[in-house]
Order: sequence, then structure tokens, then C-alpha cells
Amino acid sequence: MFRLAMFSFLLLTLAQFVLGQRVKETRQEATVPSDNAQLLEQGQAAKLTKTTDQLKEIAVVSYNIRWRTGADLDQIAGWLKAKGGSVIALQEVDRTKARTAKSNNARALAESLGMHYAWAAPPSPKMSPKGEKNREEETGVELLSPYPLSEVTRIVLPHEGPGGRWRVALGATVTIGKTVLRVYSVHSETRISVDDKIEQYQAVLEDLARYPKQMPAVVMGDFNSWEPATGQGVRKLFTEAKFVTPFPDGETTFNRNAVLFDVKLKLDWIWLRGLTAKNYGIDRSLTVSDHFPLWTVVSEGSAASAQK
Repeated sequence: MFRLAMFSFLLLTLAQFVLGQRVKETRQEATVPSDNAQLLEQGQAAKLTKTTDQLKEIAVVSYNIRWRTGADLDQIAGWLKAKGGSVIALQEVDRTKARTAKSNNARALAESLGMHYAWAAPPSPKMSPKGEKNREEETGVELLSPYPLSEVTRIVLPHEGPGGRWRVALGATVTIGKTVLRVYSVHSETRISVDDKIEQYQAVLEDLARYPKQMPAVVMGDFNSWEPATGQGVRKLFTEAKFVTPFPDGETTFNRNAVLFDVKLKLDWIWLRGLTAKNYGIDRSLTVSDHFPLWTVVSEGSAASAQK
């Protein structure tokens, strides 16, 4: 038992080190920055993919692409085409970052897939001790669909991370025939307390509360739920909000090589309300990111039987 406990402790410690995490012991009372128009973008491909006029079964995908660009982005686009995703949520999508040659990867993916898209990034972090901004904005979250996106909402999540870094979620309404869905792409902070993480997810549900309770909804993305307590909190929060997920808690969605062994964690989720998951999966053969893409094929209707 002692060896098992020590191994578990070392694993969590290494995970913190690999991910650059230091959980804060005190709650933050910082004011969430106001919206910033230039950090919200919406558009569509010059040539759109043909769509059907009703929701029978559609593929829903969530994937943290870890700011891939160039050939890696082409590989991701090829995978998404093959999967036939109709509602796609991506995280860590660069727009004008030096590391990705100042390319607008959000728009590039939309053009490659023939889809409508919306993209949002967090506000600029606080001033550094030297008085210079640590500019980590222009990396954000994206929603893509061959169906038009309306009522697009950028949500600055509460509780800043180290260095004054903020995170965002992105919501949009997708209309497929007579079915209207509310969908979200979420990227929560890593290095904050469990309670603060739960409040970040709650902020997304508060936006959803502006819409009818019977409206089908999908909340998905990188929740950074590496601690067991966070995973338990995620399940409790969304279950109480009448959501279900086909993904069991033990399904790892993140893998990074470490010195002694690989760090494998469950960070990513897809939660459904008013939709039934027909099947689902995590594709671990796509290795361009340290996350793996999650997908599920859904139809309209109660999803209670899909919960694990």
C-alpha cells in the first residue's frame, strides 16, 4: 500500500511538473476583464460543404490541437473530413502568433473543411514586473460547422491563472433543419484550485441558462481536469444540470512523454443535453497533439441511457 501511495504521489507530482502546474491554495477575487471585440472572429469558407435539412445523426468532435499549423494542421483537417464532423470544437488554435508564422489557423481550417467558423481568445495577461505585457493572446478556441453559427458568444472565464493569464469559452447556436442546438468550446485554466475550475465550467452553464431548458446542447473541450477531485466535480456539476456523457471517467485523453513513464490524464470531455450518443471514441492514432480527439455520433432525444 505504501509503494502504491508513493507511486500515485510521484505520478501526480510529475504531472504537475510536466504540465507546468502549481495549484493555488487561495481563491482569486480578480475582476474578469471586459469583452474585447478584436479577440472574437466569425466567418465562413468561400465554398461551403453541402448539408442535409434535418438532424438524423451527426458527428460531434472535440480536440485540443496544441497550436498545430502547416502539415500538422493539414493532417488534422484530413482527419476531421474523414470523421464527417458537423459540430466541431477546437482548443489552442492560433491566429497571429509568431510560433505559427502569424497564420490564421482558425480561418485556414474553415476554408479546408468548407465550414462556418467562430474563434475567440482571452484578454491580454497582466503587466509583467518589468512593465511589459506577456502577450499570450491570439491563441483561442474555435467552433466549426457546415451549418451557420448564430448568437456567437465569447465567455471570459472567471479566475485568472499564473501571470494574470485568462481563459475563454465560445458559445454558438447551430440550426439543423428544425433542430436548434447550443454548443460550446471550452478551454479552462490548469493551475488554479479545484473550486475555481468548477466555477469556470459553471460560467458556461450560466450562459446556457439564457436559453430554453429543452434546447439540445453540447458542452465540450479541454477542461484540464487532471486531478481526481476535478473529474468528480465535473461529473457532479453536469449530471445535476441534466447532461450526460458516453465517456467513462477512466478514458485518458492526454499523453505526454516523461523521463520515467508517460503521463496519461483525462482532460477532455463531451457533455450532451437532449441528445443521444449512438457511439463514441477517442482516436489515439492521431498524435500531432499531446491531446487526442474525442468524437461521438448523436441523434436528437434523451441521452440518459448513454451515461456511464
